[in-house]
Amino acid sequence: MERAFTLADYASLAELRYQIRRFLHFSEQASRMAGLEPRQHQLMLALKGLPANVRPRIGELAERLQVRHHSAVELVNRLCAGGYVRRHRGGEDGREVLLSLTPKGERVLRELSLHHRAELRMRGPALIEALRRVIHVSKKVNRVPARAASRVRRKTQG
Repeated sequence: MERAFTLADYASLAELRYQIRRFLHFSEQASRMAGLEPRQHQLMLALKGLPANVRPRIGELAERLQVRHHSAVELVNRLCAGGYVRRHRGGEDGREVLLSLTPKGERVLRELSLHHRAELRMRGPALIEALRRVIHVSKKVNRVPARAASRVRRKTQG
């Protein structure tokens, strides 16, 4: 079962949060330098990186950004106004609104993505090590025998 957190647990989680925050700070600054708000960049990246079987609709992007639908609509409105994204009709009856990046959006996203990849290559090892420490500490101390874990699952499910 769960155990109390040790000082090492807190330290490893704090380090992971710090490394994530460092990368996010870099990303926010890079987005602003490119003339975008960070969420606009996130939406463009989510749009470009959607799995092939997912239709590029606002609802899908809202889910990927973990924002409400109306917030995603506002982000798309601003990106359309800036010439980064365009709306077009899809579906058999034309009621579905699909999104795509414009050539300008593709260009800006490519530049930002190159900067992000370079940053991850430089700082990624520290992020990976911080994650590894959190997982290692958790696995090492929180091992629960298989029978006990299955009893806990049955109790919580039923």
